[in-house]
Amino acid sequence: MVHYGHSNQLRQAKAMGDYLIVGVHTDEEISKHKGPPVFTQAERYKMVRAIKWVDEIVEGAPYVTTLETLDKYCCDFCVHGDDITLTVDGKDTYEEVKKSGRYRECKRTQGVSTTDLVGRMLLMTKAHHSNMGRSDYQQHTDNFGSGPKGHSPWTGVSQFLQTSQKIIQFASGKEPQPGDTIIYVAGAFDLFHIGHVDFLDAVSQLSEKPYVIVGLHFDQEVNRYKGKNYPIMNIHERTLSVLACRYVSEVVIGAPYAVTKDLLDHFKVDLVCHGKTEVFPDRDGSDPYAVPRKMGILRTVDSGNSLTTDVIVQRIIKNRYCSILFSFDLLYNNKKNLATCSALC
Repeated sequence: MVHYGHSNQLRQAKAMGDYLIVGVHTDEEISKHKGPPVFTQAERYKMVRAIKWVDEIVEGAPYVTTLETLDKYCCDFCVHGDDITLTVDGKDTYEEVKKSGRYRECKRTQGVSTTDLVGRMLLMTKAHHSNMGRSDYQQHTDNFGSGPKGHSPWTGVSQFLQTSQKIIQFASGKEPQPGDTIIYVAGAFDLFHIGHVDFLDAVSQLSEKPYVIVGLHFDQEVNRYKGKNYPIMNIHERTLSVLACRYVSEVVIGAPYAVTKDLLDHFKVDLVCHGKTEVFPDRDGSDPYAVPRKMGILRTVDSGNSLTTDVIVQRIIKNRYCSILFSFDLLYNNKKNLATCSALC
């Protein structure tokens, strides 16, 4: 996957030099050394390009980084997180560049990993926290995404701890300038993915000088209109995920579900945009976009991408199911089961 932990590593890497080139592996390489990827290589190429600290990407970068690779792209050194990366046969993928002194290390983001996010999705499918009928759900006042025990009951398995410093590091700090078109969009932006990237890219192209503000709904609001056990990422994590996108200028943390006149006036909004996904009514059954619709500033933007958070979850379930079937087949060496697994995958 591509998540805010990766974005944070890329932010640190960019601070070590002047020009950041990011190598992205193919699906084949990932499957060989780590397991099936959640996003396709084409999706990952596009997502990494959308991270604001990235200057260039190398598509189909080799899994083992060599001096030849660094020299080919005129790189002084390479950077990786402080977690060791091994090949399928147990070798350090950065051994050669480490020995040559052309290796730097950045700190991984505590509380998040691809494994962790995949685990949350798998737990979600087993109804690991159906909170709607619980008293702590009803009593929870969404204090910046935290419940009375320091975590959100809607994303209770998250171990990520937000800090003001982390938000400052991710934020652009840029104010809208004269002549900017201020565009407001709102949503959950859960498991920030290529569908979100394509939408925000399309929104930013509506103006020569776009200033895109993203309103993020609190966890309890997302759970109200999406149901099940969404969101998978809490408000803290979704904030960093969106801030890392190069098409985003500002984020409203805990934006109201209904786009009100006060909100539009406060941010001096010129356009309000929404994708082609379903718009759920507000708690009282009203249209949350009634005000901008009446003002004539509401635009429906077609990103050309139908990927949703639900689709990603289904990919995880499919990968997990096929892995279980494949393991079962290896255990019993039954060719019939293998054929069944292949058909299902």
